[in-house]
Amino acid sequence: MTLDPIIPFWSLAILTVVFVAFAVWRLVVTPGVRSRLSWVMRVVAVFLLAAVAAQPVIPAEPAEQGVTEGGLEVYIVVDTTSSMAAEDWQGGAPRLDGVKADIRSIARRLEGASFSLVTFDGAVVQRVPLTTDATALVSAGDVLTQEITAYSRGSSVDEAVPVLADLLDEAAAQNPRQRRVLFYLGDGEQTSGAVPGSFESLAPLLAGGAVLGYGTLEGGPMRQFDGGYSDPAAPLPYIQDYSTGSPVDAVSRIDENQLGLIATQLGVGYTHRSAAQSLDPVVAQFDAGVTTTTDGARGVRTELYWIPAIPLGVIALVEIVLLAGALAELKPRAPRKATAQR
Repeated sequence: MTLDPIIPFWSLAILTVVFVAFAVWRLVVTPGVRSRLSWVMRVVAVFLLAAVAAQPVIPAEPAEQGVTEGGLEVYIVVDTTSSMAAEDWQGGAPRLDGVKADIRSIARRLEGASFSLVTFDGAVVQRVPLTTDATALVSAGDVLTQEITAYSRGSSVDEAVPVLADLLDEAAAQNPRQRRVLFYLGDGEQTSGAVPGSFESLAPLLAGGAVLGYGTLEGGPMRQFDGGYSDPAAPLPYIQDYSTGSPVDAVSRIDENQLGLIATQLGVGYTHRSAAQSLDPVVAQFDAGVTTTTDGARGVRTELYWIPAIPLGVIALVEIVLLAGALAELKPRAPRKATAQR
């Protein structure tokens, strides 16, 4: 049981204390047994009224969500490290612009599927929990940014593997007959100094997918990012490379060997992306099926305010009877006779 007060709980508590204190004071100072009994009933009435106003309820059971079997779940994992800001996409745009366009294409081409978006840089974040709302996926994809430069600690292509394994395991346990595919969107750069881990543990949990690579062998410079606090009209300077002793613009290059290895470990294909190529041939091999989310029977909460309301109504009725009796006992005063003036 929970309370759903019609006014803030603290206000209800203060009002109850004030009225009870007044009624108790009147009970103490009022002479006569009958009058005192009336004030006892009023003390009880205040508590009952407070109980009614607190609105005790038994919450409804949440509606169960059901997903049709045989549908498609699409997991999109995106590299958002600083290298994905390298300006070697179409017209010198950041690689993330290509990622955003491809997320929109996936959402459009696989309409009806369930989607989840995961990003990784210094942290792994599930930006969009599994949902059939493709609009939510597109909206989250359109606002993706690179990591804040000051927080960068190098990129690891396998950073998201443990989180993805947990998500896929949980989804498989809840809906074992669903098909799951994974799209890995990144440039393959491994700059953390560690040896990349394997993606092979994810392969048994998937029915397919694709690795999509962004960038060029010539590479491109990367602008710094401060979280959006700078003036958009004045772009931040490029990230600098101090390895040669004198600072020069750092250049990020795609590592297609690494991306191809990830694809092999996942058991999926690798595609190098460019703005001139449509993603449809890659996505067309997947069938969204009939994935719909339906609400189960929604419970109704049980209101309990009527329980204290019954004795409160009885007390109110008694008060009305007593008041009517008191009024009946009042006798009209005799009119005063005018005295003669002498």
